[in-house]
Amino acid sequence: MHCELIVPALIPPALPAALEARYPALELLLARGRRLSAESRTLEQWLHAAFEQSGATLAAGALAAPEPADGWWARADPVHLRLLRDRAVVIPGEAMEISQAEADGLAAALNLHFADTVQFHTLDPRRWTVRLKAEKHFLEKNPALEAAGRDVATSGGNEALLTEIQMLLHAHPVNEAREARGEPVVNSLWLWGGGQPPRAAAGPWRSVAADDPSALGLAQLAGMRRLDLPSSAEAWLGLLPEDGRHLVVLDALRAPAVLEQQAEYEEGVESLERRWFAPLLGALRAQRIGMLTVRVPDTEPGAGFETVRGDLRRFWRRRRPIGSYA
Repeated sequence: MHCELIVPALIPPALPAALEARYPALELLLARGRRLSAESRTLEQWLHAAFEQSGATLAAGALAAPEPADGWWARADPVHLRLLRDRAVVIPGEAMEISQAEADGLAAALNLHFADTVQFHTLDPRRWTVRLKAEKHFLEKNPALEAAGRDVATSGGNEALLTEIQMLLHAHPVNEAREARGEPVVNSLWLWGGGQPPRAAAGPWRSVAADDPSALGLAQLAGMRRLDLPSSAEAWLGLLPEDGRHLVVLDALRAPAVLEQQAEYEEGVESLERRWFAPLLGALRAQRIGMLTVRVPDTEPGAGFETVRGDLRRFWRRRRPIGSYA
């Protein structure tokens, strides 16, 4: 069995190269594995290529849409825009505490106002989709995490719909309550990943485990077994057959790494070490799995580390801190 892990932001350039924390299992896999190189890509770009999608960008909205997903869709994720003189700084939903009740209340108000023009759906408090009547050209290509903490323009393009959305959100009781509590308000939506539902997808995996809606949507489209992300590698392996190639998307590090929150990043890697890397290293040693690949698509260039049991005997390749791979 070949287990493949996609772990964006595992080696983020924004964090110091010499991190104090050490992760024995992960460091061993990176040191002893055979290094693979590829074009640097975001997770969405990697999924687009890996599942053989057409078009310029991943149709993330349609892939996450409820059934049936006809028409033209986009992701519409809640964000806070910190307004400056002629630009705004993006704070993604992943950096805010948003309850399901708050998300549902905001989405309901938007649906009531726009009626048949657009239709919003909340996948969870931080990830929404929207169905539009026609293609909109002001959509972003990447999720808000890719623009977190950066300046974005506040004018240009066809923004009538987005401006109306922002006005409605500004006056909503949910945001009035958030402001009274001193919490950042949800004052805009990040519209990205637009397109019609893809007709097909293909890839080498028998199953895909993920929390990411696009990855699960692509797995379903390709006829692969789709699994909600298990709590650990042991739980994951217990769901798999003894052969074939299987993919798991571990994207929990994206928010703290992009936002340069080092303590949260190190805590996230420690959690992955304990729940995923150490058990998979043990499974590799015990020949429970035949090959383990760890891919970090958003390094420069994109990195991969492919390890079989025999590679673990290469003792001369010593462990080193993961920050040194940046």
